[in-house]
Amino acid sequence: MDKSQWRVGELASRTGLTVRTLHHYDQIGLLRPSQRTMAGHRFYGREDIARLQQIRSLRQLGLSLQEIAVCLKRPGSSAKDILELHLTRLQEQIRLQQQLCRRLEALAERFGDSEGPSTDDLLKTIEVMTMFEKYITPEQMEKLDRRRVELGEEGIKAAEQEWPQLIAAMRAEMAKGEPPSERAQQLSRRWMELVSQFTGGDSGLAQSVRTAYEQEPGLATQFGLDGQLFAFVGKAYAAAKAGS
Repeated sequence: MDKSQWRVGELASRTGLTVRTLHHYDQIGLLRPSQRTMAGHRFYGREDIARLQQIRSLRQLGLSLQEIAVCLKRPGSSAKDILELHLTRLQEQIRLQQQLCRRLEALAERFGDSEGPSTDDLLKTIEVMTMFEKYITPEQMEKLDRRRVELGEEGIKAAEQEWPQLIAAMRAEMAKGEPPSERAQQLSRRWMELVSQFTGGDSGLAQSVRTAYEQEPGLATQFGLDGQLFAFVGKAYAAAKAGS
């Protein structure tokens, strides 16, 4: 065999993939080696490796193996298109990381005292940001950043002090196990006002934030928010609007 052909073990070693992964790609028909000996040894050529690169690009974009198979079969789908799509996504990720750096810098300034922010504060901040970025688009994140600037430090601090009290009061109302009381309805109105402050009235952004809290147990633990509480707030707000 000439140098343009690679055994499965050699290809695995060179790409960082496992032999098991390559075997699996072969078994499901996603990447079949162009040559196979009578003894069953697999040999991959240049076109096979080009296809493997496309598979890995699409995998990094979050597609399942089934979705990748469909994409590669689609008429007009070229290697250049896939590379450009991957490049665009990477550029978005770089921009997201740059935003994360700016937030950490802002955090350091905000906690700017003689000792600086604690390690625990920084770790919690990174954890929250990472979880939120699974659900919030870069455009939505930029909008949140703009709203923070518009609200200013005093407005943000006031809201941050109010939120824990509001959450605790609403959870106490929910614990009564009764239909939302007038007090719960009043709290729900204030809840929606604060949400509107930070989202600029963007319902899509508000829903993305809510989904993050509902899907990430870590956020619920840190802030006392979960799907059950969101449902109660929604019920209370609906009752408040119906009675107005």
